[in-house]
Formats: sequence, C-alpha cells, structure tokens
Amino acid sequence: MAENKKPVEQPETGKAADTKTATAETPAASAAKENGAKKPATERKKPGRKPAAEKKKPGRKPAAAKKETAAKTTTTRKAAVKETVHVQFSGKTYTTEDLVKIAKDVWKYDLKRKVGDFKAVELYVKPEESVVYYVINGEEKGQFNI
Repeated sequence: MAENKKPVEQPETGKAADTKTATAETPAASAAKENGAKKPATERKKPGRKPAAEKKKPGRKPAAAKKETAAKTTTTRKAAVKETVHVQFSGKTYTTEDLVKIAKDVWKYDLKRKVGDFKAVELYVKPEESVVYYVINGEEKGQFNI
C-alpha cells in the first residue's frame, strides 16, 4: 500500500531568515497590509524616540503646562476666610483695621519711629475704660484712648 503524502517543505539552511515574516503582526496590521494601507501610527514609532508633541525646549515650558500649573495652585489653596471684628460700645464702632491704623499712627507720630520698623502689634481693647493697650514688635508697650 502506497500512500500519497506531499513532502513537507523545509526552509533552506543557506539563506538568512526573512525578518518581515518572522515578526508577529497584530490582526489590524495584517488586515491593513492586505488592503494596501500604511501601518498604524503606533506601529510606526521608532524605539527610543519621543513623539514630537512630547519634546521640550530647554529652559521653556509649553504654554499648556503653564496653564495647568496655574490651575493647580488655585485648586490646592483653600479660600481665605475674610474676618472683620467690630467693637461697639458707648455709641462708637471700631474695626481691627481701625485700631491697627491708630497704633501705627502712635508709632509714627508719638514715638517718632519709622513705619518700616512696625512689624507686629498686639492690641488689648478695654471698652469699659475706652482704652486700647498695645505691644508693638514685642517690646514697645503703651496705650491710647478711643
């Protein structure tokens, strides 16, 4: 009994293997190749190179990155709470800004000091005496009438 078998084709050992057939192709790439289309952009990239959009110029940020940075800083900061304290007594009203301004005037005109040297102030209001006690820069103590 003779069997009719086709001989199995063996690749020749003298020729180098074809690199195009040795690489694995995705189904989309093989279908595109059959239709005569180019390879998808993801397969055309050369290894080790960044796409043109990701390249950076030395010393300069892209405009889009600057906008993102500004947006990040505004979202990370908490909204500052606006505080206003009013002291009312004997038909008079003073805010903390008013009292600090008076303390600066005392520093400048009464104590003959430079406004630039005015760094910090602590105020103690005693409405029953109509007096404000102050400590300026942690050293200078005094009082003024309101």
